[in-house]
Amino acid sequence: MRWQAFIVALFLPLLVGLTVRQACGGQQQPNLGVAGVVVDAQGVLQRMLYQDPGGTLTRQRMAAARASLAPDLQRFSPLRKVCLNRLEEAIRHNQGMVTDEMRYLAGLLRVRYVFFYPETGDIVLAGPAEGWMTNLAGRVVGLTTGQPVVQLQDLVVALRAFPPGAEPTPVVGCSIDPTQEGLAALQRFLRAFGPHARRDQTLQFAVGVRSSLGMQEVTVNGVPADTHFAQVMVEADYRMKLIGIGLETPPVRLVSFVERVSPSQVSRNALFRWFFVPDYQCVRRSEDGLAMELVGDGVKLVGEDELVSATGQRQAAQRSNRASQAFVQSFTEKYPELAKRSPVYAELRNLIDLVIVAAYIQQEDLYGKANWKMELFGSEEALPVRTYNAPRKAESAVNALWKGSTLMTPIGGGVEIRAAMALQPENILPDQQGKVSQLREQTRLELAEGQWWWD
Repeated sequence: MRWQAFIVALFLPLLVGLTVRQACGGQQQPNLGVAGVVVDAQGVLQRMLYQDPGGTLTRQRMAAARASLAPDLQRFSPLRKVCLNRLEEAIRHNQGMVTDEMRYLAGLLRVRYVFFYPETGDIVLAGPAEGWMTNLAGRVVGLTTGQPVVQLQDLVVALRAFPPGAEPTPVVGCSIDPTQEGLAALQRFLRAFGPHARRDQTLQFAVGVRSSLGMQEVTVNGVPADTHFAQVMVEADYRMKLIGIGLETPPVRLVSFVERVSPSQVSRNALFRWFFVPDYQCVRRSEDGLAMELVGDGVKLVGEDELVSATGQRQAAQRSNRASQAFVQSFTEKYPELAKRSPVYAELRNLIDLVIVAAYIQQEDLYGKANWKMELFGSEEALPVRTYNAPRKAESAVNALWKGSTLMTPIGGGVEIRAAMALQPENILPDQQGKVSQLREQTRLELAEGQWWWD
């Protein structure tokens, strides 16, 4: 019997709170099953699958949403405006009760602009919007685009990270990584198992690797872990890594890590880490600072290679891996298409937008200029958003592939948003033709009493 070794790709398959969705783009595709994971009270995730044969339930939900939404909320708007301080006042006048119209920011799909009006003290967010529905997996999406709706709870989390009269939060993000103990146990298992294995030992080997590595840890930085905001970050990180090691087929064609990797490129003690980061040249600012535009698609995937010692210690590798580079480059290039067809990536992009918007509001002191103390939005007691089980741990996933004679070891990484970098002078894009400033000036604030959004 000939002995061989096989490639094993493994990482933490962590996905929390909101469930995983089958990718779909354009009009909703109701005949697809929807897979997902929820987090239990101990912070451990569990997989779930939602089925809708024929799409009957989805069509019923769409019909119910259309019946319940006012016509002006249902229709698509290329530029819907939401005034933050007027929205807060409207919630206060409603005895702190948040309606669905408030909860989903009048159907805002993405924040494209921030406008400030000194004469009235209004801070306005603007972007495309439409009516919404909740799909089978619990994600709130546009009725026709299928894109996720920007949620008040995520906006509140971002604003609290950059509140009035306080220091900015330096980093917002998450990380999903194996423990040092797990990495050391894995190295011991690999030495005990030896350099070769038969094909009929594939399952035994994969189980041994998973058992040795054990549970992996989730870390959330800059925002509370028990929020929807944190769970979206972790879900996006999880889904990206599934694609990288070939355990999830992406809705668009891109280069995966396992597709490109060759045995000569990988050592047994290699640790590959992939991170989502913003494209920091994403802000166009008017000369007077009263208007800003978020440009581009805002998200990059970057790689970082490390080596793992026998005791589980990690250190930077001297060489970067070509397969890893190809994967992160392809993922970044295809991100706009992925975001259109897989809502979690559009949600991650929305979160990055919100963090940069909040940082801009704080840096330009729009709080002070508007005399807005954010007393309701800034209070967890008045407006609770920490209502989710915080992700803490999950079992490792292993994808064993026969491909030469080299073993790939765990993959870590996460999301890292340093909003201040987007607002540094060298990254700010000038409003050369004055288009952003003109759009602010053309936006009229002729609002009725209690009105906080308009088209």
